Amino acid sequence: MSGQNYHQALRKILQRAGEAILEVYYEAGEMEIQSKDDDSPLTLADQRAHQIILEGLTAIDGTIPVLSEESELKSYTERKHWQRYWLVDPLDGTKEFIGRNGEFTVNVALIEQGEPIAGWVYVPVESVLYYGWAGSQSVACKEQKGKISAITTRALNRSAPLDVVASRRHGGEELGVMLEKAKASFPEVQLNSYGSSLKICMVAEGLADWYPRLAPTSEWDTAAAHAILLAAGGALIDDLLNPLVYNQKESILNPFFHALGDRVELRCNREFWLDLLVLN
Repeated sequence: MSGQNYHQALRKILQRAGEAILEVYYEAGEMEIQSKDDDSPLTLADQRAHQIILEGLTAIDGTIPVLSEESELKSYTERKHWQRYWLVDPLDGTKEFIGRNGEFTVNVALIEQGEPIAGWVYVPVESVLYYGWAGSQSVACKEQKGKISAITTRALNRSAPLDVVASRRHGGEELGVMLEKAKASFPEVQLNSYGSSLKICMVAEGLADWYPRLAPTSEWDTAAAHAILLAAGGALIDDLLNPLVYNQKESILNPFFHALGDRVELRCNREFWLDLLVLN
């Protein structure tokens, strides 16, 4: 089955997970926060959303494995045999959730032979759903208040400002160096900061040109929005312009990466982007 075949079921699953997250989000009083082994925060909302998504995906097709941030990580000895599986971040942007700024998402991707072939990113606070899938009926859309709009990346214009989105919490000196290099080729470089996979979705929607990520992420952080970005005409690459792939090694950590909206620009000006993205 394709992403299109799963879409209606995924919409309902993500909405239910979003409702469970918001119940915790809007509760009065101090939020209960635990620390995982890697010192990242874990809340009741993460756990509730995980359970809803796990049960929902299993009900759709119990033969497809599910890899979630909140589930036990299977060994690569087992995972390497997965030709198709669900990759899930039940609550992407937990720190934004704890800070109650609304910039958190629910992410579900369908991975096939290492590539994200379909993705759904739900923004609970705004009831916004981004989704996309590849193939002969490739589509990238945004659904808000019952209205569905096709989304697409935008062409890069060297005569216009370069719109960059970055993490609220990561980047630092290396990002500053890279942006200074970019200023030599654009009349202006505009930087805005956001949380979670919203940044990749903004590139997919044509609201930004580039999202450089120069800090650690895991595969479940990127996969859903990556699929949407691909369907919208963009690319998610490492600093050598190689596309990100999934479940190809024991570690589920991504390399530093870049979300770019203009795939044609990337193909036509490879040397420019290699020079810009590689930090000496």
